[in-house]
Amino acid sequence: QVQLVESGGGSVQPGESLRLSCAASGSIVSVNAMGWYRQAPGKERELVARISSGTRINYADSVKGRFTISRDNGENTVYLQMDSLKPEDTAVYYCNAKVMRRFDYSERDYWGRGTLVTVSS
Repeated sequence: QVQLVESGGGSVQPGESLRLSCAASGSIVSVNAMGWYRQAPGKERELVARISSGTRINYADSVKGRFTISRDNGENTVYLQMDSLKPEDTAVYYCNAKVMRRFDYSERDYWGRGTLVTVSS
């Protein structure tokens, strides 16, 4: 069994910051790429940022220069530092991880349950 547990969402005003965390736990051999996606009301889920097991990082154009993704490989945890938040960043943020399972040594995609970020004045 593998779980991703997110934390750190909340309500902030425009220009403020939030930090999201997501920890993978369970019967894990290794955690490869990890990332954050978001889904705003009435819209499709979109990639926000992704980080490989090494140092390769991708950001959505809409968050470049404002959001920073990082990870702690020893803790199987990924972080998303969100600065200069805008109302259009309001969404449910989902953690994603590609996990090599100890059960069968296969790599599978896992998702967290999501954490709500609301940016409003």
